[in-house]
Amino acid sequence: MRLVVASGKGGTGKTLVAANLAAVLSSEMEVVLVDCDVEEPNAHLFFPSEEKVLPVLIDVPAFESSRCNHCGNCSDSCQYGAIVVLREQLLFFPAMCHGCGGCELVCPQGAISMAKRPIGHIAFSTPRQGLVLITGVLHEREVMSPRVIREALNYASGHALVICDAPPGTACPVVETLEGADACIFVTEPTRFGLHDLTLAAGVAELLGVPSGVVINRSMGDDDSIRDFCRARKLPVLTTIPFDRDIAETVNSGQLLTDRMPIMRGQFRELFSRACVLTGV
Repeated sequence: MRLVVASGKGGTGKTLVAANLAAVLSSEMEVVLVDCDVEEPNAHLFFPSEEKVLPVLIDVPAFESSRCNHCGNCSDSCQYGAIVVLREQLLFFPAMCHGCGGCELVCPQGAISMAKRPIGHIAFSTPRQGLVLITGVLHEREVMSPRVIREALNYASGHALVICDAPPGTACPVVETLEGADACIFVTEPTRFGLHDLTLAAGVAELLGVPSGVVINRSMGDDDSIRDFCRARKLPVLTTIPFDRDIAETVNSGQLLTDRMPIMRGQFRELFSRACVLTGV
């Protein structure tokens, strides 16, 4: 089962829910927590431990200038504008290259071969019994975050329970994380911004055919707008986390709610049970 914890916007408590859910379930079963927020991963802050790192590599063209006749075939075939051929010069922009290999195929002179370029890395750790943490990290000034997410998910495949901490928003990294998931938990807050972005994110999950439910975080009893939306869209409210000083202090100190506040363990176990209902399990 692959369960995605997502949000329409940053700062709603998405990582809080994913980390505590993984922690409490790891005492009962093997859990793999995948941090797919590769541009700003932070799940590791809740689970400090020694890591092993593997690079994420993509294919990029290498040009042999002595064989190039500047015909422009490679530039014409590149849909991403990564190659520009001038009369006496060839310009290549690595960050724009998607590694499709089309330029190598269309070069009549055989002046292009494919090489490897690192764009990020995957970190692995076992911070506690029953829990494996896989963290995707996109290097600075790189843009190919879906490739790093895909690599992280590949390492997690085959495990019985995978919990993914998704990137915020609704762009390509979120689609990459959600596609093929068994269920999604959206974490939102009872504000106008929270409702607006939840509306967009829920639409993405619906288009992808991923059954979803909602966690309302920082609730002060003013959840009517969120609950009305959920009823209209037939999204179950899976649980509510109150706006509470002790919770805020626990999270800000890098501690898990389920470690410091034992009463929360039952709430997160129940959250998992309700998420399983979404999948029909």
